[in-house]
Amino acid sequence: MSHLIQTPYTVPVFDLMHRPGEMREKSLDVVVPEGFGNAVIGVRTGSALHIDTRLESLHDGILVSGRVDATAEGECVRCLIDVALPIEVEFQELFAYSFDEAFDYTVHDDYVDLEPVVRDAVVLSLPFQPVCQEDCLGLCPQCGVRLLDNPGHEHEAPVDPRWAALAGLDGLNDDTESDKTEKR
Repeated sequence: MSHLIQTPYTVPVFDLMHRPGEMREKSLDVVVPEGFGNAVIGVRTGSALHIDTRLESLHDGILVSGRVDATAEGECVRCLIDVALPIEVEFQELFAYSFDEAFDYTVHDDYVDLEPVVRDAVVLSLPFQPVCQEDCLGLCPQCGVRLLDNPGHEHEAPVDPRWAALAGLDGLNDDTESDKTEKR
């Protein structure tokens, strides 16, 4: 018999098991033991995570409905400054009493482990490309200055060294035309 290792995400359900129609609510405040997300944004280790759950006993398991509130930290993909985005996501999952009836999750040793459900819900709600604000202009491709902090920032267009010798010919055609007009 396998024993469930209790984590901050485990919730006891012995008082609900095999009692269809019974329901209770439970709130969890978790200090995230292991962060989740991707390289750009995620809920970091040590962050606070609040979970409100509703646990309902059914004939074949425990239905857990919940809401997760957290803050995801990362960086803007356009200008690379730090961003913190509030995460509010809901989930609902059935924890079956037996492996035969289980789709994904089961009740183990009178507990349900919400970690994989919470992790999946939060990670799927994270933005694919987080930005500090919707109209972020990013960085100057030439010097790297943040364009939102420097409105009107520009550089002279660089001259391709292969064409630099022709720069002296600019305006030569205008002088030639005016000379022709004066001679007539």
